[in-house]
Amino acid sequence: MSKQAVSREADDIPALNCELALPLVLDLDGTLVTTDTLHEALLLLFKRDWSKAWRVRFWTLKGRAVVEQKLAEVVTEEDINRFPINLALQEFAEREAGLGREIVLATAADRAIAEKIQKRFSFISKVISSDGRANMRGRAKAEELRRLYPNGFIYAGDSYPDIHVWRHSLGAVFAGASPRLFLRVREVADIMASFPRRALGLDGLRRGLRLHQWAKNALIFVPLILGGKAMDLIAWIHALEAFLALSLLASATYLLNDLWDLHEDRQHWSKKHRPIASGELPIALSVGLIVACCIAALGLALGAGAGCVGMLALYLALSLSYSFRLKREPIIDVFLLATLFTMRLAIGVVVTEVAFSPWLIVFSMFIFLSLSLAKRQTEITRMAAHGQEAAPGRGYKASDAPFVLATGVATMMAAVLIMVIYLIEDAFPKGFYKHPDFLWGFAVIIFLWLARVWLLCHRGQLRDDPVAFALKDRLSLCYAAAMGAIFIAAVL
Repeated sequence: MSKQAVSREADDIPALNCELALPLVLDLDGTLVTTDTLHEALLLLFKRDWSKAWRVRFWTLKGRAVVEQKLAEVVTEEDINRFPINLALQEFAEREAGLGREIVLATAADRAIAEKIQKRFSFISKVISSDGRANMRGRAKAEELRRLYPNGFIYAGDSYPDIHVWRHSLGAVFAGASPRLFLRVREVADIMASFPRRALGLDGLRRGLRLHQWAKNALIFVPLILGGKAMDLIAWIHALEAFLALSLLASATYLLNDLWDLHEDRQHWSKKHRPIASGELPIALSVGLIVACCIAALGLALGAGAGCVGMLALYLALSLSYSFRLKREPIIDVFLLATLFTMRLAIGVVVTEVAFSPWLIVFSMFIFLSLSLAKRQTEITRMAAHGQEAAPGRGYKASDAPFVLATGVATMMAAVLIMVIYLIEDAFPKGFYKHPDFLWGFAVIIFLWLARVWLLCHRGQLRDDPVAFALKDRLSLCYAAAMGAIFIAAVL
């Protein structure tokens, strides 16, 4: 939702129906900002100075307030300015401040973070926070507010520990995401306004785990079909186990990549809306999902055999090297992406134990190299459209567009040529196909589809990465159906 849209909605919300002498007290984590600043700081520590991360376990022995204070040293004003916020609540607080009401920030975060937040939001006139000795959370926050404001206050919060504060307030502003918590708050306080965060639902999980990307892993079944084991039930079971294992592992790497790129994504015109970057998917839950996906992937891979475990370990190593370093290296990044795609075919070969054509492996490298370059070209085009010379966390510049375009089209033509060589040198002589002449349609359709992708990319009309585009594009789906029909006609 755009800020303008939020503003229009905020205009429909009446001002607090109480005396202006009563201050409006805002919680920070999950309320004014839609993320947890402690988890943000911990993530920044691992990213910027991981050698000091081992100290966290010793800080915890001294209490949460000490942990908050130590981690706050990592967070800069620039980081604070990128934190996602509850825009409706911000507008509401600004309006109340404009009417003359005192706006107070009361948070369990350390004072160093709270003061940086105060600089970002000029309507905040006072800060109450943890200080390395006392942790200003729950009951402690309630007692401090009662001491400072004996005549009462209005409190805006989002979580169950805030119940202690709401119980002593003269009114509540709800900024959480839980309907159950909303009902609980209504039992202890008069709810004067509500600005709920977007609750994490199935759609948020789907987008965070990138479930639509699981379609890529169908490549695992290609060796099974082309290798003559289409009627082998055991081979299908192993391929399915490998498919699910790789899909779960890939989802874990997507989450890890989003965590690692969190602050860069928040500067991006579209990636800032991703579940983790926007605060919809909490950092702590993301870490839990990564662990769960990896454990489940390992269990499934063991069922498919030791070879599958080894291939997934290699896939994970390459994915991590891409996420942590190599995606910032131009050309190397797209080559590695093409390698990860081709590994799906290799995994299929390993788990089904079929003899597979090396020409198809080479074809896979070139077609996915072309598609990866198309994705980068789309990003470079958008970068230029937004007036940026370089993308945060990437190695490409706006001036690289002609080179990337030329390289992408060249690899497209190479992929078509290699498909033709495969047909002549491998598919026709093997005798696996009863009517191999139908396979010439493969080369034609591959050329037509790739050319369409690059034409749309060149025009700036390719809004998604090519794989996601293909899953939603009607003509692409028609091409896929035609290839399926050609394959059946060639086999039967």
